[in-house]
Amino acid sequence: MINKCRLTVDRLKNKCETNCFDFNTTGDLYPLQGIIGQKRAAEALEFGLDIKKKGYNIFVSGQSGTGRNSYALSIVERKAETKQAPDDWVYVHNFKNPDSPIALNLGPGTGKVFKKEIENMITNLQKEVPQIFQSREYENKKSVLLQQYEKYTQDIIEGLNNLAKTFDFTFTQTERGLMSIPLKEGKPMTEEEYRGLGPDEIETLRKKSSQLSLETIDIFNKLRSLEDEFRKRVKQLDEKSGLDVVDFHISQLIEKFEGRKCVEEYLRQMEDDIVEHIEKFKSGDKPDLSGNPFAMFQMRSTEAFFDRYQVNLFIDNGDKEGAPLINETNPSYHNLIGGVEYKNELGVMKTDFMQIKAGALHRANGGYLILQAKDILSNAFAWTALKRALKTGEINIEGLDKQIGYVITTSLKPQPIPLDIKVVIIGDPYTYSILYSYDEEFKKLFKIMADFDIEMDRNKENMYKMARFIATHCEKEGLKHFDKSAVGRVIEYSSRLADNQEKLSSRFNQVVEVLYEADMVAEAMGANIISLEHVEKAIEQKIYRNNKYEEKVLEMFEDGTLLLDVEGEKIGEINGLAVTGTGEYSFGKPSKITVTTYRGKAGIINIEREIRRSGSIHDKGVLILSGYFGSKFAQKRPLSLSANIVFEQLYSGVDGDSASSTELYGLLSSLSGIPIKQYIAVTGSVNQKGEIQPIGGVNEKIEGFFKVCKLKGLTGKQGVMIPHQNVKNLMLNDEVIKAVETGMFNIYSIHTIDEGIEILTDVSAGIKDEKGKYPVGTIYDLVEKKLEEFSKDVDEDEQEEKNKSESKNSEKKE
Repeated sequence: MINKCRLTVDRLKNKCETNCFDFNTTGDLYPLQGIIGQKRAAEALEFGLDIKKKGYNIFVSGQSGTGRNSYALSIVERKAETKQAPDDWVYVHNFKNPDSPIALNLGPGTGKVFKKEIENMITNLQKEVPQIFQSREYENKKSVLLQQYEKYTQDIIEGLNNLAKTFDFTFTQTERGLMSIPLKEGKPMTEEEYRGLGPDEIETLRKKSSQLSLETIDIFNKLRSLEDEFRKRVKQLDEKSGLDVVDFHISQLIEKFEGRKCVEEYLRQMEDDIVEHIEKFKSGDKPDLSGNPFAMFQMRSTEAFFDRYQVNLFIDNGDKEGAPLINETNPSYHNLIGGVEYKNELGVMKTDFMQIKAGALHRANGGYLILQAKDILSNAFAWTALKRALKTGEINIEGLDKQIGYVITTSLKPQPIPLDIKVVIIGDPYTYSILYSYDEEFKKLFKIMADFDIEMDRNKENMYKMARFIATHCEKEGLKHFDKSAVGRVIEYSSRLADNQEKLSSRFNQVVEVLYEADMVAEAMGANIISLEHVEKAIEQKIYRNNKYEEKVLEMFEDGTLLLDVEGEKIGEINGLAVTGTGEYSFGKPSKITVTTYRGKAGIINIEREIRRSGSIHDKGVLILSGYFGSKFAQKRPLSLSANIVFEQLYSGVDGDSASSTELYGLLSSLSGIPIKQYIAVTGSVNQKGEIQPIGGVNEKIEGFFKVCKLKGLTGKQGVMIPHQNVKNLMLNDEVIKAVETGMFNIYSIHTIDEGIEILTDVSAGIKDEKGKYPVGTIYDLVEKKLEEFSKDVDEDEQEEKNKSESKNSEKKE
């Protein structure tokens, strides 16, 4: 059995045969275009970018280092270049509703032209309008109106004075308007004369004045109406005079931006507003600031009025040759949807439409927006705002205070802008699974998942692409080129990262690190081309930089701090294997597992579980052992067994089921009394039927036990027993392979517990005969006899306890 299960050297590593390469160095190769081994993800990404329907945004799923970021960015860039640049967007004053600025879209590059044209028009009007009101034609028309007004006014005042004379009064014009003055001998009474009057005379004048006021109410109303009419007609004259020049400029702009109905509507509203406030344009001169402390405020007030005619160039796509692509690295709420800023004027926070700022959605509108899942999800308000925008198809700028239901100040509510965008979110598979399961809106808005694999087939095509991948980075990063042997070693390293002889790792960042470091080694050694030696040295140095903890553990094995036997045989003791490490470096660490069995009904007790140092998967593995024993040895009688299993000198906890077969071997040894070879370490999961199942970290586990054996002295008997399914995962280092080749170390692959226990004990497990009995002296025969003995002892103990209980009850009755 032991020779049948022993692996030959050729199965321990899939060595890259470089004679399949038709190049000498990577300098002979064309750089790689695209990505390796991600056909499914690439096609999904292409499909998602091409489909125009709502909700077909993309979630790029994959582990870090698989090229998901760089490839997604490159493919989106290529798509963006083929599309037309989208419209510019500007925000302008809303003359009808100032709190809701108007959004206007113009052709790409037209926004800045529109802004400049409006500025020029206002500047021209500020020059031309005063000239109109200073023209002779205007003065003549206004003079006619003034003469008419003065004539009508004079006629009314004459009639008013005639009426006043009947009351011995007259009216005179003062700064405060018309005032009635009493007459004396036909002339207006002076102040001295008035003070010389007696009380009765003053009372008489007061009564006459009151009567006169009653009589002149209608006349004064007529005067006020006449004055209002005059002002109205002057305003109409002003508006008519200004309308011609304003309409001339507005019409020119409408013609220049023909076809944009929203622009025409805005310009007509602007025209009405300018004409309505034409008096603001009459004076083109700035006020004199000297000697007037309030002149500065007057000037700012005038300037503030003209701010309404400014144009906020919100989005300018004039320099774009294709659709925009925004890779937003800080998608906070305001960075995503924009916002309205405030400015401090004399201690008062103010804002207007010129303070509206664009967010990433605005800048990417008409194109593509790339986000990292961890960034957008770390801000709940931003994630909610993104989903709302995609769902409604528009970007609505709203302060964060309103989102949380606490409005701290009055703000603007800009008109929303229609949204036409493709959003690409990049994250890991776990994040995608959580969002898909718990966020109902996510699955409706992100219908495409581009799933980047962590590995690819190790075939001739992909190996050649890997060589071109290396060539690409050599050219891009200025590295020395790799020869065939170096390329082959990188491919082997990639398979080791994938833990599979027939796969290559898609974690390209780890491969690229070796390229950089091999280049440094070659530089230090004065080489112009990177060879196998340089790559090997780079990998060794990478391990050395990270394996301090492993060396400390090995020191503890060497000085006896950690107990582990690699020679001899022991009952109920076996060497298990686990993987541990720090950061990116992992290594195998052997552990002694001990098992004790005795009569009882407690079953199999996992001590790690009892002290809460084991994980759920490990606990499941231990429970499977109970199922195995019940199926194998408790078909005729209940299982009367108490057993303790413990990982010795393990203080940090344990999880995983890769030691379940190891624990089972320990149980079988303890019950049968047959010792286990301490020089063979074991890893592998087991099911209730006794079939061995694959585990992870097989290379690290084998190499870890080998290092301990090397420290304590290789004997040629030592080795590791692994599941047969893990043979394809073997990519062992050259030192272990050489030891196997020279007969100093062994690796066995097994299918069942029966095979494993025979290798560990040199005793057959045993197969039941026709009578249901195991052959005498086999492992299962010895175990069954021991369990029968336990069961008999337990039955006798229970009967004795029962008899004692009945005896006590009988004595009480007497």
